[in-house]
Amino acid sequence: MILYYSNWFDEDDGGSPDSSMTLADMQGFMETVRGLNGPNLDLILHLPGGDPHAAESILNYLRTKFKGEIRVFVPMAAMSAGTMLALGCDRIVMGAHSQLGPIDPQILQISGGLIRYAPTKAILEQFDMARQDIMQDPNALAVWAPILQQYGSSLLTECQSLETLAKTLVQRWLQQWMLNGNQPLAASVSQWFANYNTHLSHGRGIHRDDARLQGVVVDDLESSQALQDAVLSTHHATMHTFTGLPVAKIIENHLGISIVRFSR
Repeated sequence: MILYYSNWFDEDDGGSPDSSMTLADMQGFMETVRGLNGPNLDLILHLPGGDPHAAESILNYLRTKFKGEIRVFVPMAAMSAGTMLALGCDRIVMGAHSQLGPIDPQILQISGGLIRYAPTKAILEQFDMARQDIMQDPNALAVWAPILQQYGSSLLTECQSLETLAKTLVQRWLQQWMLNGNQPLAASVSQWFANYNTHLSHGRGIHRDDARLQGVVVDDLESSQALQDAVLSTHHATMHTFTGLPVAKIIENHLGISIVRFSR
């Protein structure tokens, strides 16, 4: 078993890069994989999301080390790139309170000194809205110009590429593992999770029944009382660790080998 937890519920740390999935987390997986013979792996996730490239690298690494089934537990929430990582496993175990999230890409935007992440789909749709308004009335350019000036030279292309990447990665993983070669279903699931117009918010929770309706393989955490007690005890113990220490992230295996990243 490997636990991959982030202290993203902490208001003081939840928005920092330390709490997000990054390629630096690979070091934690390299340490915690040592001594685990497999062939199966249980992965316990609690993440706000992060870099989809890191999700790809971590999943590829785990798949080279564990040739059997990778089962992922989501005791509370695994969002965005955390959801991508979960969809790359063979099955997901969720409680009635657990949630995944949309995988539509977000891109860093700086406006008026404020730093925020904006949905790539919203940027593309806003640009198309501006184009149509200006074509219908050239005077509208004066209204749109301050907004359009914030767009970098490659922003629209980057948005399109990121959308394609998220859907392509998840579709390939689903088809190869969870959905056993079912390409049409894998495409449908990845499109649904990545559809900004369906979910309307990147932070919106996707619960197990909604995921099942799309074709995702989800088991109920409550189906085994002993298993539920073990998973939730592990979850609560880790959350208590976050409360007592300035810890941003923990990657730990059942043998006690761990990498702990402290908040900066």
